[in-house]
Amino acid sequence: MEDVVYLEDEGLRAQVSEDEWRVRVDLAACYRLVAHFGMGDLIFTHISARVPGETDRFLINPYGLMFDEITASSLVKVDMDGVPQHETGYGANPAGVTIHGAIVGARPDVGCVIHTHTRAGMAVSAQADGLLPITQHSLRFYNRIAYHDYEGIADDHEERQRLVADLGDRHSMILRNHGLLVAGRTVQEAFSLIFYLEKSCQAQIDAQSGGAKLTLPSPEMAEHTARQYDSFNNPGMREWPALIRMLHRNGHQFDT
Repeated sequence: MEDVVYLEDEGLRAQVSEDEWRVRVDLAACYRLVAHFGMGDLIFTHISARVPGETDRFLINPYGLMFDEITASSLVKVDMDGVPQHETGYGANPAGVTIHGAIVGARPDVGCVIHTHTRAGMAVSAQADGLLPITQHSLRFYNRIAYHDYEGIADDHEERQRLVADLGDRHSMILRNHGLLVAGRTVQEAFSLIFYLEKSCQAQIDAQSGGAKLTLPSPEMAEHTARQYDSFNNPGMREWPALIRMLHRNGHQFDT
């Protein structure tokens, strides 16, 4: 049996810029939050963040650690082809490199990408009508969510151009028969997007399971609500300090 290896490197902080370290801490916290809220999938799925000042590098989880094990120093810095830029003992999930490399490389406005395989997210991804505008949370995504048809496990780099084309300039996407994906300007925004997209999917499955006819707001009201969400400044930032405090209260040590 393989020994458990933790990849903390106490010397790494001195080797990277303050900006990169800050992103590493936020990204490690994001992994812990995704695990805390039940959006993990063992060692699979992935969250990435662009390395500040390095257009062709991003940070991603070591392929083999659970989300609630990840720390700032254990994150792997890779190039767009997934080649690690420092020795860790772990590589990156090839599917993660395909998906995240595609979006980070094509969207300079994106600082963080989150991809999940949750029960509700996968259920909605299998529905022909996709996400329905039936709750206030889901109206955040009204006419603002993209769809990408299933192409098998995402280990083919040729899929990248289709992923990017389907996402366009939007911040959220349902990968049909697969799961959810969001692309935020910051780690904080990306976490906010995935949290509320997941809640939207959960509410949809719950509402459908009741068997009653669903009530939908008018298209005009749905668009009005989506624009209200669009007007929010720095989404995800207001709640972030409280989320970090929650992690610390629960004994998470991710900023090492």
